[in-house]
Amino acid sequence: MPGPTDQIRETVRDQYAAAARAATEGQGGCCGPEAVSCSPADATGVFGATLYDEATRVEAPEAAVNASLGCGVPTAVADLSDGEVVLDLGSGAGADVLISARRVAPSGHAIGLDMTDEMLELARANAADAGVGNAEFIKGYLEEMPLADASVDVVISNCVINLSADKPRVIAEAARVLRPGGRFAVSDVIADPDMDQVTKDSMAAWTGCVAGALTEGEFRRVLSDAGFAGVEIEQTHRVHEHAASAIIRARKPSGENCCPPESLADCCEPAAKDECCALPAAADLPPERCDCPD
Repeated sequence: MPGPTDQIRETVRDQYAAAARAATEGQGGCCGPEAVSCSPADATGVFGATLYDEATRVEAPEAAVNASLGCGVPTAVADLSDGEVVLDLGSGAGADVLISARRVAPSGHAIGLDMTDEMLELARANAADAGVGNAEFIKGYLEEMPLADASVDVVISNCVINLSADKPRVIAEAARVLRPGGRFAVSDVIADPDMDQVTKDSMAAWTGCVAGALTEGEFRRVLSDAGFAGVEIEQTHRVHEHAASAIIRARKPSGENCCPPESLADCCEPAAKDECCALPAAADLPPERCDCPD
């Protein structure tokens, strides 16, 4: 008998398969046509293609951008560069993968991970139409990523992690596949601390990217528990009465020695200090080395 995780997966899969079919037929949609958060999306621009500016839209086929179900533009904050390997969790129609592929070209590579056959088919067609050769789309679950340890430089995602029934497992998997020093840069929905139980219990709201969302405090704890450092969460716009879209960034510690004497001043800047003090070795450092807490 299927458990709660399987039931949520199947509900999300069905909803997003329908969205892929609608996109193939030239219809829009965001987070599922019946989701509670979607009704104002086209009018208010809280989800989907309207979030991409003109400069970004030219980096992916119109069909891929128009089929976006996301709540942000993670590629805008991922600081991608030539030669990097990028993994997009829940890649959908492929817009963010194709944008990433162009930005890490010619020697980099972009990977889209999705569990929905219809979305994978749509994304591969969009990649072929765009003539992008350094992108691939693979089938799999966010909780069981079919990638090797320490194999990617950047993990991005656009309004998908909240759909998982086991978010700590997703974040732990992201940490596993990232190389030391790798970056986590996603757009996702952050729930208000006072979200009502009716919304939390609504499966339509879950597939609409609302009920499954973590609060900011919960997201910070999950990232910290997975070993991430330098966590930044910035809300961008409201997507629901009880939730907002946010940019969430963090870094996997590099494991290198913290604050060598020749770079002590730079290392003690707040951003570097956060990563330094998250390292297991920080407890053994003398107090003058970045003044790391016990």
